[in-house]
Amino acid sequence: MVRRASSQLYDPRQGDPPIVLQELRWDAVTEPARTNCFSIYWLTAGRGQFWADSACHAYAPHSLLFFRPYQYIRFEPSTRTRGAVIQFHANFLCVETFHAEVGCSGVLFNDPYGLPLVPVEEPERSEIAALILRIGQEQTQQHLAYQEVLLAYVKVLLVLASRLKTPRESCSSGALSHGHPLLAQLREQIEANYCTLHAPADYAALLHVTPKTLGRTVREQWGKTLTELIRERILTHAKWQLLHTLRPVKEIAREVGYDDELYFSRLFKKATGVSPTFFREFETEIRGGSNLSMPLGQSTIPSTNQVGENSKTKARRSRKQGT
Repeated sequence: MVRRASSQLYDPRQGDPPIVLQELRWDAVTEPARTNCFSIYWLTAGRGQFWADSACHAYAPHSLLFFRPYQYIRFEPSTRTRGAVIQFHANFLCVETFHAEVGCSGVLFNDPYGLPLVPVEEPERSEIAALILRIGQEQTQQHLAYQEVLLAYVKVLLVLASRLKTPRESCSSGALSHGHPLLAQLREQIEANYCTLHAPADYAALLHVTPKTLGRTVREQWGKTLTELIRERILTHAKWQLLHTLRPVKEIAREVGYDDELYFSRLFKKATGVSPTFFREFETEIRGGSNLSMPLGQSTIPSTNQVGENSKTKARRSRKQGT
């Protein structure tokens, strides 16, 4: 029997805490609630497999898993699984800007070309266990300035995980650490063409390989199909535009290659559980409009140090999650 949970969106207007640490105890298939928070899972015991959207990966004891807001997650334990999960909203720690400080843009949460898992060995294993313990103590005791202390601990955890996931030289050079040379070329082609080329066959032609060969390589290395990989990159762009600009949904849809706004909205809702309109309005309202940092009409994703907090424009309140 699958344990399911409904959507659970962080909303400071309801008094929700900006960071939550919870114990994990899984003995059966589990689908955690969709949340608008970033999630860090620290698995101390158990083996099995998990889904991050449509990508399937195996997990083992002493692993860190990273999931972005609104992502579909499913766990299928083969043995009893134990650990903890930390969830925090961008209001508490804006990963979109902070991740530049840890070395690799999006290496933990927003990298469609990487795995959302970091195996941990000693001595880092003991360091992470100690950080989790301290976060739990601060959450329980709530002494003076405890939220600032929580923020410091979470930042240290993210920095440590980033160092473990990607070697320092790869961070500085932008090189991929994956074993197949074809994937580095594929990444370059997707980054250059994802707004106009959506078919796997297009990328196979650009790389002079068969669609079957390219698809098999992507599946073996990243646990997802090439179609899913391209779509994930498209939606990453679209979500950034929805959060940080006031551009109409129709315009954003056209920019990423969808002339049919309704089709784009259905695609977006299938991936996130909410419509593009709800995503923009709800997140903008609970962030106080501080995410709206780009001039209307600017169409490219800027570097992380360009994300500011110079606008206090609020979108109208909406609780409807339909298309």
